[in-house]
Amino acid sequence: MWLKNILETIGNTPLIQLNKITKELPCTVLAKVEYFNPGNSIKDRMALKMLEVAEQEGKIQPGGTIIEGTSGNTGMGLALAACVKGYKCIFTTTEKQSKEKADILKAVGAEVIICPTNVEPEDPRSYYSVSKRLASEVPNSWYVNQYDNLANRLTHYEQTGPEIWEQTEGKVTHLVVATGTGGTIVGTGKYLKEKNPAIKVWAIDSYGSLLKKYFDTGELDQKEVYPYISEGFGEDFVPANYDMSVIDEFTKVTDKDGAIMARRIAKEEGLFCGYSAGSCLQGLLQMKSQLKKGDLVVLIFHDHGSRYVGKIYNDEWMLERGFLEMKTFKDLINGRGAQRLITLSPKQSVADAIELMKKYDIENIPVIWEGRNIGAISAGGLFNEILNNASIKTQMVESVMEKAYPEVAFDCPVERLSSFINKENGAVLSKDETGIFHVVTKYDIIQSLSK
Repeated sequence: MWLKNILETIGNTPLIQLNKITKELPCTVLAKVEYFNPGNSIKDRMALKMLEVAEQEGKIQPGGTIIEGTSGNTGMGLALAACVKGYKCIFTTTEKQSKEKADILKAVGAEVIICPTNVEPEDPRSYYSVSKRLASEVPNSWYVNQYDNLANRLTHYEQTGPEIWEQTEGKVTHLVVATGTGGTIVGTGKYLKEKNPAIKVWAIDSYGSLLKKYFDTGELDQKEVYPYISEGFGEDFVPANYDMSVIDEFTKVTDKDGAIMARRIAKEEGLFCGYSAGSCLQGLLQMKSQLKKGDLVVLIFHDHGSRYVGKIYNDEWMLERGFLEMKTFKDLINGRGAQRLITLSPKQSVADAIELMKKYDIENIPVIWEGRNIGAISAGGLFNEILNNASIKTQMVESVMEKAYPEVAFDCPVERLSSFINKENGAVLSKDETGIFHVVTKYDIIQSLSK
């Protein structure tokens, strides 16, 4: 039996156990992995639902235009639905969102307008305001307004909540969600609490968002609002989809901690997820003291890591923001202490090279001539040469030297150095700030990575 269109693949996403990162917790932790939806995020669910409700209520006519402010994922869900149903799409988003998100929206036929991030929601330049204005100007258009459209949370009450209840056979004890519009956490949490009022619903917020402060005090404190890097959750206002009575507790996660945890999820659990998944799991670990044996925790992993390959999965981006503490060539040299680099001149004898290797217990010696790295001598290479011709010891180094070791920047990350070292290259060279050569071998790298 085949499916009639791509929209029929939405929902029924898997619940996958986490094993490594959560091994110290006393409970079972499961991730509801929403990137198995066709648009690679949980937003496919509510995008289709909101459109269907709008059609039923006559808010959009055939051939009309869907207009929405989106961080990317809701737009993708709406665009897929528009492809199938024959609508046009115009989306506004902020400049802080990853370029990949905008490119993906354009790929499925949407028009994307980039708006400034650091402005108030009421500012005419904000992506909220621009989308509202367009909706008033474009004929036969429908402004989705996912933040205040209650079909958003209804989606999760009807779909996500029942799926989790059935998949856990009613054993779920905690629901943890990095929350933005409020639809996922409120809709899913409401359904689960109706099934079992003892279920705890924990919300994850970002520093720079006012949601936690509002939950704690009921105060809309704009002093809580400031620019943050985390994507897909947190807000600078309280959308109508929120019913704070469904939520038991909020905790905030830093931009750095969320990004690092997302990378850990990919490397340690094999789940290539987005920014909010990292923050969601980090938030759970911050509240681990409240967990006990027998608990069954469900986390919502909203979207796919492909949305963030230019950001959290990019070493340079992470380093620029101080999120990644990465050892470099310089760190290896500094960690060894002051050691003079042993080098050879091309005019020295092979016997000299052998003597230096014995004296300093080394296997790789660069050949330097007039301040230039021109070749190398290795123990393995000399061994093969001597086997073929024992008299080679009297010859000059230049007659038997191998190709020069690769040169890298002094701040080259250790993880990249390994790509330069192979059977042909047993070491890597670099010049420090004063122009002096230093060498790193495969043993240096192994020792560094094992610490």
